[in-house]
Amino acid sequence: MKKYWADLGASVVVFLVALPLCVGVAVASGVPAELGIVTGVVGGIVVGLLPGSTMQVSGPAAGLTVLVADAVAQHGIQALGVIVLGAGLLQIALGLARCGRWFRAISPSVVQGMLAGIGLVLVFGQVKHLVVSPVALALGLLTVVIMLLWQRTRLRLVPGILVGVVVCTVVAAVSGSPVTRIEVGTLSADVHLPDFSLLDTGVVGTAVVFALVASAESMFSAAAVDRMHTGPRTRYNRELVAQGVGNSICGLLGALPMTAVIVRSAANVQAGARTRASRVLHGVWLLMFVVLLPGLLTLIPVAVLAAVLVHAGWKLLGGRQMITLWRTDKAEGAVLVLTAGLIVATDLLTGTLIGLLAAVVKTAWDVSRLSVTITKDGVALKGNATFLRLPRLLDALDRVDREHVRMDLSGVRHLDQACGQAIDQWVDESRRAGRTVELVGR
Repeated sequence: MKKYWADLGASVVVFLVALPLCVGVAVASGVPAELGIVTGVVGGIVVGLLPGSTMQVSGPAAGLTVLVADAVAQHGIQALGVIVLGAGLLQIALGLARCGRWFRAISPSVVQGMLAGIGLVLVFGQVKHLVVSPVALALGLLTVVIMLLWQRTRLRLVPGILVGVVVCTVVAAVSGSPVTRIEVGTLSADVHLPDFSLLDTGVVGTAVVFALVASAESMFSAAAVDRMHTGPRTRYNRELVAQGVGNSICGLLGALPMTAVIVRSAANVQAGARTRASRVLHGVWLLMFVVLLPGLLTLIPVAVLAAVLVHAGWKLLGGRQMITLWRTDKAEGAVLVLTAGLIVATDLLTGTLIGLLAAVVKTAWDVSRLSVTITKDGVALKGNATFLRLPRLLDALDRVDREHVRMDLSGVRHLDQACGQAIDQWVDESRRAGRTVELVGR
């Protein structure tokens, strides 16, 4: 009985964390606020009941804000349902094909760069809501200050996000400040079936990007959450299917896409959750709120939610992790900076793909370590002889000036075709020049 009370208390905490984030992500994405809560409801009740992970909580994520905003701008909000539905179906297919663990096989520098880039875009995108007036800026700064100070109190069971939003909303209401507030419609008007007549190659491509990014973020979150508790580990393929089912339903409702969200998941674990009941109940509380009390959302100033998202974006930057990575491996740090910079300069897909390519090239360069030593008998090679080290190999062979050359290849772990052909050509040329060449280890 004790664990059920723990789950009930944790569900309330997660609900209080999720509510402002659901609304904030929706507003930043350019869609009605209530659609963010709908996604939170589906993430809690539907995904929460499905097997996969026990502790992580799903819903609209700040990491997808940039993607959703771009998709809405390019294809219109009516196409969002088709995109999210397609992404969900693809996730189900990937999960059934047992691809869940493959999403973890991505360079940490690319992952951190992707999150940092998303964080920067999120911060830059919300600044405009804070600088519209001195009052908006003051409310935003007050929200962030309250959130930061609340983390240092002993009352951390009550989320700092909620405290900041409530206090600043009350301040704005009491003072009668002339600030822009959230507009909230009705579920009957905003929840709609997807319009398949909008399906084209651009929509399909966007759905694929949604699926890949959402899946990667969910799998990364699962790995992080598993380290926070001692309960059952995540079954990645089943969790990927669960995320796909959730996104398919969100697509049918025309709502935002979902991922597993590390902020809510961490709050769930820290609040003492024992079973998946806590995340299901948090979805129930969100549903009750959007049905019974949607009018309360219209009291929240846009600047306050912008401050919440700026704070979320700043946390995505991961300043400490960036500094640590740079000090440990500057090449990995360069991949991180390249990925983040390109995401800001271009878009999420371009930045991530080029970051992945840079990580592959960096890894290939690292594993292609080749030692070429000129000895008294000739030349000795050790390591991996690949085309990346071909110029160095040729330079060393050109310096060999002996009548009898002993080429020792016994220390070579891998010899690719390019280097093999170069060695054979050098041997042939040396023999035509009258030298004696002895090959060892080949």
